[in-house]
Amino acid sequence: MRTAAVVLVLVALTSPIAHAGRSCEARPVTTQSLERGLSLAQQTAMALNATDADVVLLARAGQDLTQYRLKWSHLGWAYRTQDADGHSVWRVVHKLNTCGTREAAVYRQGLGEFFLDDPWRYEAAWVVPSQAVQDQMLPLLQNDARATRLHQAPYSIVSYAWGQKYQQSNQWAIESLALAMDAGVTQRPRAQAWLQLQGYEPTALNIGPFTRLGGRIGAANVAFDDHPNEKRYADRIETVTADSVFAWMKRSGLGGTPQRLQLRFPLPPD
Repeated sequence: MRTAAVVLVLVALTSPIAHAGRSCEARPVTTQSLERGLSLAQQTAMALNATDADVVLLARAGQDLTQYRLKWSHLGWAYRTQDADGHSVWRVVHKLNTCGTREAAVYRQGLGEFFLDDPWRYEAAWVVPSQAVQDQMLPLLQNDARATRLHQAPYSIVSYAWGQKYQQSNQWAIESLALAMDAGVTQRPRAQAWLQLQGYEPTALNIGPFTRLGGRIGAANVAFDDHPNEKRYADRIETVTADSVFAWMKRSGLGGTPQRLQLRFPLPPD
């Protein structure tokens, strides 16, 4: 499978590995995980080709979020293009946090790289946007400057959905959608106003004070200080999740019903 990665925001080659929607725990790449990741990418490419869409909102299950009743951890915008030999391929534009830091950048990758990030489950899900959304998103995704227009480097995995101090990966994805759909959007507050007008509702996570304290001390990419006090002290952490975005896309008419693909592979011998 042909893959390519182009960093849209300048990142030093010596920077720590970037991830989103998964744990930053260092684990060696095994032959099995490599084969499964590439198989998932190949099967996903075949499924996306069958949609006849040029743009989809693509999700992966990078970590176990079942305690929050969430299925998917990370979103990216995938679009159809051609490689140097004229073959049809898919590229994914998405935001990744640099592990061990509070910073993130926007990347363009192939499906192989998107799914080689040691997922919790070897599954993919996507929503095919309406034709109007695809028509506006495709030129944005192909243009580095526009794709990073609303990108903000300071990162928290639980950033407040309507705040501007931090920006997590799923937040960048839907704020960029607002940028594509509303010519008046030039900054994040206006993008968030468009999302509210379209009826987007973030996920409200129930996270208590001891969990918040442990997360803030134990990880640089976890912060709660951008959440309004009245919500934070009520253990209500409102953040952008892939699950809430999928539900909103269908509810608002911006996209169709989420589709799911599960990689099936032989069980290891006893």
